This record gives sequence, C-alpha cells and structure tokens, in this order.
Amino acid sequence: MDWKPQPLDPADIAVHRRGRGKPLVLLHCLGMDWTFWDVLEPLTDKFELIAYSFPGHHDTRLPKGQYGEAELTAQLRTVMDREGVAKASLAGISMGGSLAQAFAGTHPERVERVILCDCTPRYTDEMRAAWPVRAEAARKNGVASLIPVLEKVFFTEASLQENGPNVRHVKDKWASCSGEGYARGCEWLAMLDARPQAQRMTMPTLVMLGSNEGPPFKEAARWMADTIPGSRGIVEVPNAGHASVRERPAFVVQEFRRFLS
Repeated sequence: MDWKPQPLDPADIAVHRRGRGKPLVLLHCLGMDWTFWDVLEPLTDKFELIAYSFPGHHDTRLPKGQYGEAELTAQLRTVMDREGVAKASLAGISMGGSLAQAFAGTHPERVERVILCDCTPRYTDEMRAAWPVRAEAARKNGVASLIPVLEKVFFTEASLQENGPNVRHVKDKWASCSGEGYARGCEWLAMLDARPQAQRMTMPTLVMLGSNEGPPFKEAARWMADTIPGSRGIVEVPNAGHASVRERPAFVVQEFRRFLS
C-alpha cells in the first residue's frame, strides 16, 4: 500500500455542540459520523458534547489524499482553537479512541480527561495487513457489502436478533458511508501507531470495552491500562461488542458521568 498522508483542511469540519457545562469532545469509529454519540444525550445536563465527522464520513467531505494520526491531531487542534475550546475531555471509540491517544499525548495541555472505548494504539500485524484488503472491498463493492461481517464484531448475537434502534442506526450509517471515505480510514488504521503518545498521557484516563470484544482488543485494553501513566483502569461494558457505547448506552452514560465528574 502506498502511503502519502497529506494535511487536512479544518474548514471541512462542521462541529455539532449541544448541552451546557464542561466540554467533552467525542470521536466516533470508522464508518459512522457525529450522530453516533446521540445516545449520550443524558449527559447534556452537566457537559457540552462536541462532536464532528471524520474526513470522508457523511457531512465531512472527502479529503484530497490520505491522512494519519498526525494530520487528524493537527486538524482537531485547529478546530478546537476555532471553536474557542481551550481545554476539554476526550472520549473516542475504536478509530476515535486511537486519535484520542495521539491527540492527548501530543497536546496534553489541551486535555482534561480521556475515555478510550474499544480501541488500540496500534493494531496487530495480522490486522494491519487486513486493513488494505478491507479498503479495497469498500472501494469496489461499497461499505454495505461489509455489513454481514462487521455486525458480528460490533454487536452481540442477542442485540442483532433484537435489531433495535441502536443496531439499525449503525447499519444505516455503514450503508450510507462513502466507500472511498471508509477506505481512507482503513489505510490510516493500517499505519497507526500511537503508542509513543499513549505513554505520555498523564491525565486521568479510563479504558472501556465491551465484554464480548475479541482477544486483540482485550490485550490492547490491558496494555493501555498498564502503560498509560494516568490510567484509572478498565471498565467492561456487560453483554456488549465493539459498539459498546450504542449497545449498552445506559451503562456507558453512568460510567462516563462517574469518571468525568
């Protein structure tokens, strides 16, 4: 895979803010958009939820080229400056959790607290090799073609059988996601390595993951909990897969409120 990341334009980002209180910047997972975090609406009584969509995802246009954690970090810092957010807590899931580590370790003075959900600072070699394959599939056949595989990772079988609104939301976002936008995200994740930044995270940091996550993510959670200087340990979301935030929102809201308060 050729790798030629290019700077990202902060002007492409439309920021969505709701609630009043301490600022909490929310970073979604691959194939989703800022509405992934709608389930955190109960927190708007004490926090201002600040969310946006990643490059090539839904309401953020496709960038001119590839991007990595350095480009995403620079973009996020400029967006925070533009929005007048001097310091905020961060919460990220999967791809968003990887960016949260890169940003917090690069700009610790801008970060109050961090919640890392179902993520890793670096994928295993096997998973890194698989990302370009998934990128090609998204380009050729669309993200919707990947749903039968992805849904079994993101949700437990019980949730898939129920097919409630949170499951349907995720499926709908995959179905409408740009194949090229998704592919660019895959290429970044193949190259991702935020381990050096993670080791500079001295701010309070909580690691969360679904109880049904696979071994690579459970191993990553242990690494983050043991290695991040500000780690406050691991919370497992019961009966949840990779999309733990949307699969068990009531539990997640409770844990977010407890940690951030």
